[in-house]
Amino acid sequence: MAARRALHFVFKVGDRARTARFYRELLGMKVLRHEEFEEGCKASCNGPYDGKWSKTMVGYGPEDNHFVAELTYNYGIGEYRLGNDFLGITLVSSQAVSNAKKMGWPLKEVTSGVFEAEAPGGYKFYLEDKEEPKQDPVWKVTLGVSNLQKSVSYWSGLLGMKIYEKDEEKQRALLGYADNQCKLELKAVGGAVDHGTAFGRIAFSCAKDELPSIEALMKKENQKILTPLVSLDTPGKATVQVVILADPDGHEICFVGDEAFRELSQVDPNGDKLLDDAMAADNSDKWFAEHNMKKVSA
Repeated sequence: MAARRALHFVFKVGDRARTARFYRELLGMKVLRHEEFEEGCKASCNGPYDGKWSKTMVGYGPEDNHFVAELTYNYGIGEYRLGNDFLGITLVSSQAVSNAKKMGWPLKEVTSGVFEAEAPGGYKFYLEDKEEPKQDPVWKVTLGVSNLQKSVSYWSGLLGMKIYEKDEEKQRALLGYADNQCKLELKAVGGAVDHGTAFGRIAFSCAKDELPSIEALMKKENQKILTPLVSLDTPGKATVQVVILADPDGHEICFVGDEAFRELSQVDPNGDKLLDDAMAADNSDKWFAEHNMKKVSA
């Protein structure tokens, strides 16, 4: 379990240009790699869509030791409906707070020194107005759950996460695989979890040899497996093996073989240019405008 790593959270984005501006200029993250695909992913990385899509990894440093965001963009879809499943990402960066103020980006102080900023698409980010730590500034991902005890039992008992905090009164728990990694916060939403169409996915790595045993354990415990063990190809890069699970509330969880993933996730010095070139070549907004049409709302 100690070798498991928190990797990234997957966001579906409808406005790639505004989204890139938020992550690069406001949060101060870097484009780590960018990839274009002509057809949908075998593990539904881009959601239940078959058409052309792109993946952009952004973060404060290499994926080997930082928790990052995976931005998936489906060319024909302009917006997604939010649910109450994703409650936010918290990061420590006074620079991000300063950037937001300079950009005139709306900020709301939710507690002393903590500001809420909304990324394009409505995704919430909580910015602690403190100097960035030397390690990863991304502190935690918060997901909504319908039954805290049931969810803690799943994530801790079956997936082996350590419980760092548990507050029955506030109906929240903080879990993780290591002290120096991004944590997972589970927070009760007081009812059923609605994933909308914007539903994301959280990813972790483990030794490749662990993947079959993770799949076997979920079968034994009658837990949902969304994608049985499968190999995913990225053109010109490494092939990785993954198993996709769903927790009791349907949150998607990807476990990927660490060895190949470290090869796949090497920082591409051309990442910024590849993203900018792809956005410049994307005439979909112009085409829809010229035809007096709107992109599909998923």
